Amino acid sequence: MERPRYPSDLSDKQWQIIAPLIPPAKPGGRPRVVDTREVINATLYLVRSGCAWRMLPTDFPPWSTVHGYYRRFRLAGVWQQIHDSLREQVRLEAGREATPSAAIIDSQRVKTTEKGGAAVMMPARKSTAANDISLSRPSV
Repeated sequence: MERPRYPSDLSDKQWQIIAPLIPPAKPGGRPRVVDTREVINATLYLVRSGCAWRMLPTDFPPWSTVHGYYRRFRLAGVWQQIHDSLREQVRLEAGREATPSAAIIDSQRVKTTEKGGAAVMMPARKSTAANDISLSRPSV
């Protein structure tokens, strides 16, 4: 039985772009039995819906498997590679250079408090009775 399609699922064209960026199974270990496309679809579902890991629909791989792949991909930088690759493709299709050559930082001045100056920068003096007593005791 085939599972229902979710709006967050990858299309075949999107999967063809992302598939080469997914690392292969570790050599020498157990063979990969989970469909990595379904793992990516489950991750996208989670991101889009905002649900908790344990609330993933049961027609996806188990949540612990999806979370394990998500975490490994995050630590290995796979998500960043996918992001960078897609950004470059979009920029090239728009007739721009693959990587941005400049950045614009917009800042606003926001008034937050009335208090300022040295009072904000100076740490409060902390003294306790134990510290005062230990300093005043003569050494034996």
